[in-house]
Formats: sequence, C-alpha cells, structure tokens
Amino acid sequence: MKFIFADSLDYIDPGFDFVRDRNAEGRRPYWDDHYPHEALGYAPYQGMLVSRAIVGGGAGSGVSGKYTEAQAMRFRRVGARAFLRLDDPKYAGLDIFGDCGAFSYHKEDVPPYKPEDTAEFYDDGRFTHGCSIDHIIFDFAEGLKGMTGGTEENRRRFDITQSNAEAFLAATRHMSNRFCPMGVIQGWSPGSMAEAARRLVAMGYDYLALGGTVPLKAPQIKSCVAAIREVIPRETRLHVLGFAKADNIAEFLGMGITSFDTTSPLIRAFKDAKSNYYLPGSGDALNYYTAIRVPQAIENPKLMNLAKRGILHQEDLQKMEADALDALRRYDRHEADVEETVEKVLAYAVPATIGDLVQNLPGTRQISDLRARYERTLIDRPWKQCDCAICRAASIEVLLFRASNRNKRRGIHNLHVYSNHLKKLKENSPHALS
Repeated sequence: MKFIFADSLDYIDPGFDFVRDRNAEGRRPYWDDHYPHEALGYAPYQGMLVSRAIVGGGAGSGVSGKYTEAQAMRFRRVGARAFLRLDDPKYAGLDIFGDCGAFSYHKEDVPPYKPEDTAEFYDDGRFTHGCSIDHIIFDFAEGLKGMTGGTEENRRRFDITQSNAEAFLAATRHMSNRFCPMGVIQGWSPGSMAEAARRLVAMGYDYLALGGTVPLKAPQIKSCVAAIREVIPRETRLHVLGFAKADNIAEFLGMGITSFDTTSPLIRAFKDAKSNYYLPGSGDALNYYTAIRVPQAIENPKLMNLAKRGILHQEDLQKMEADALDALRRYDRHEADVEETVEKVLAYAVPATIGDLVQNLPGTRQISDLRARYERTLIDRPWKQCDCAICRAASIEVLLFRASNRNKRRGIHNLHVYSNHLKKLKENSPHALS
C-alpha cells in the first residue's frame, strides 16, 4: 500500500530565524525553500500528488489555482518531477499522481475541464499516474443496494463522471507506455460505487480511484472498498483519493487498497485542536501531543480585540508573548520548571485562544484541559524523543503553534513519524501491505 503525499506548496524556509521570527535574509520563496523530502533528507512517502486545481486550470477553466502564473508556467515547462525537486536519481522510483481537484468546482454545474485538456496537462507535467475528471457526489446512504436510491443530481454527476472517464481513457491512449490512467469512482452508496467500478473496468481501466471519501467515516469507507472489491478483478488496483482517515490505516489492511493519498499528517499539525505532534504509539496506534499556542501578538484576532476593548494594551500583549517564548526556551534548556513555564504560557495562550484573561475565567474546564495538555507536552518533552532532522534542528520550536514555518515543520516531522508507522504496520502484517 503506497502512501502518496498530496502537495499544496508545502515547503519551509531552511534558514528561518526562530528568535527574530524572520525568514533568511534574501530568501527567495520556492527557490530557497525545502519540500518535506529536502528538509528530512529522504522522502517520507512513495509518491506525490499534484492537483490540477492547485496548479491552476489554464485558460478558460475559471480555476485560478494556488501557484503563481510563473510557477504554473514552470511546472508545465519542466514537469512535475523537476518542479517538486524529485529529479534526483534517488527519487526515481517515486510516483507522480495527478487529479483534477474536484472539490474546487463542486458547486459548478459541470467540471471546468475536458478529458482532452486534462490529458494534455498530465502529459506536459510528465505524471506517472493521472485521474479522470470526476464530479463529487456528497450524499451517502450506506444501506442501499446496487443502483437504488440516489437523487436526480446524484445520478447526473454519476453519469458525468463515467462519461468523462470513457473519453479520458481514449485521450490518454497515446501515453500508455509512460502513463497510467486512473478511472475515478463516484457514487451515493457502496452499491452505486461498486457499479461505477464495474463499468470502469469494462471500459479498460486497471487502476481505479475512489473519490468522495473525505466526509465519510472509516466504517463507511470500508463498506465502499469492500463492495468495490467484490465486483472488480483481483488484479485491478485501487487508490483512495483524499484519505482523511489516514491515521486509521491499520483498519484497512488486507482490504485490497493499492495506494492512498492524504495531507492529514501535515495539516493536523495546525488544523487540529489537540493532536498536532505525532510520535510512535503502542500497537497499531500513534501517540499525539498538543502543540503550545504562542501566536504573534500583532496578528491574533482575539488579542487585537482585547486591545481594542482596552482590556490589554499592545505593549502588555507583546511582553506576555515575549515572556511565554522566553519561558519555553529556558525550559528547553532545563533552566525553568514546568509550573513556571505553564503559567507564563497560559497567561498568554488563554487570551489568544479563548479571548479573555485567565483571572477572569476561574475554574473553567477549557483552561484546565489546556493546562493538562500543555503540562503533558512539556513533561514528556516529545521533541527530544525524535531523531528527525526537523526536531534535531528546531528543538522546542517545533512544538510551538506559531505561524507557517514552525507549523509546517511540525507537519513535516509528522510525515516522518507516519512513514515509519506505515513501515511498522508492514513489518507486522506483510501480507496486508505488500
């Protein structure tokens, strides 16, 4: 089972100055920055996925993308592997997957792309694998059999996805010796997804991609995968797109999943309220720690609101911020104890996260929970338990929830731990992950 990392320009400035909170002098974004495999010194994934919606849809698509115009032009000129800096011979075995980023146009009547120009996009980018154009179906009913149920809109999107898949297969036929087309499955139930898969195999696809799983719970995804595997040949490969339940991967062992893509380990570093920093756990589980929030005083909305209301002056906020950072760094050097550090941190973190002063919220459960999580993070010193390049270089800074350069470093560390987690699962269940 291959782990494919879905990239969204997730790189860091290797020369970032944590004390001064500044990028390296003269830094050129992208050119001087490091992707996860550059920051770690190895690739913590078996491939990368780039969405057409991230790059930008091209003329007439109406999808602007996240890349600048110059980046999009370079991507098409040099190809995905060179753009992602995976052109080193040691990364030659890594796959480059592509999809259309269907969520970006889910409100549209029809997808903004055509099979022919999507084939051209994959060809220009020199992708190894690319998904057909799908149209997301958000409704889901687990108990329906076959093609029963489904609204008129569900069925219309089903037909659009199938029709695009058939045309896409024809449009990529000339690329067959260097490119693998993937037929995307959309449906409103396990039965309709199974029927979509059966039709895609009949068209000629031998690699399918299950879409629309992001809002589904793990048991629902399992029921879809099981239904699909029942109707497609054993040798037909299956990919799960946008696998938001990546931490539950052990539950999917032995179900016939060939590959999956996710950003979950990286984005949980800064989009999860509690589980921000990964460490190996016992058995098939991961161990999670809460990052310590020390936002920048002049940018945090809750702090700015307190200043506008006259509850705290800007100078007070900046001193509280500096005191929290100083206490954490002294703790890292064994020059401060846990109690002192937590009090300094909470005095600043509570106004920044809850919007009021600690002394105004006596006995609040939210504060006691935050205190307990921060104490656990500090007492266990998880950043000292990790030998990845990120943690060795950043030390306690990797546990600070504070702007992109720290948050994405923590996310890259999570990719390192997650990669080793998958290796451990493979060692324990070689038949399931082979």
